[in-house]
Amino acid sequence: MADNESINKLAAAVVADLTSASKAVSTAESCTGGWIAKAITDVPGSSVMFGYGIVCYSNGAKESMLGVQNQTLVDHGSVSEAVVEEMAVGALNLSGSDIAVAVSGIAGPSGGTKEKPVGTVWFAWAVRDGGKVKTETSCQQFAGDREFIRELTVAHALQGVLDRM
Repeated sequence: MADNESINKLAAAVVADLTSASKAVSTAESCTGGWIAKAITDVPGSSVMFGYGIVCYSNGAKESMLGVQNQTLVDHGSVSEAVVEEMAVGALNLSGSDIAVAVSGIAGPSGGTKEKPVGTVWFAWAVRDGGKVKTETSCQQFAGDREFIRELTVAHALQGVLDRM
């Protein structure tokens, strides 16, 4: 269960861990509308390790800002593993950071389908490892209202950053 206190604790841990490792993080957010970036930048001292937060709610923004391929969107839809992976890599390349997290989901109350019901959220983390970029993805199915689904998404994204550092 996520709430503002647990999100604040996760964000503080992200800032502390990345600062001590001299690493930087960037975000590429759709369904959270910048909430992950807000959580991180609410922590004093976060300017040392945070430089980019991209809110790319529309497909056009995903394409123009992050380099998501139009064909990927056509073939898989904006809430998909392929799209969030391209979003995360795009954020990493744009920002020059060491790790990027991307999210795209259906927070509701409408917009869900049988294949992708409300609460479906795709996550991707792109991490620089020497000269290579490693990506990992995850799909979660959250239950609750729009606000709760978004809170859980922010918490899961931040925990994922911690798990990969």
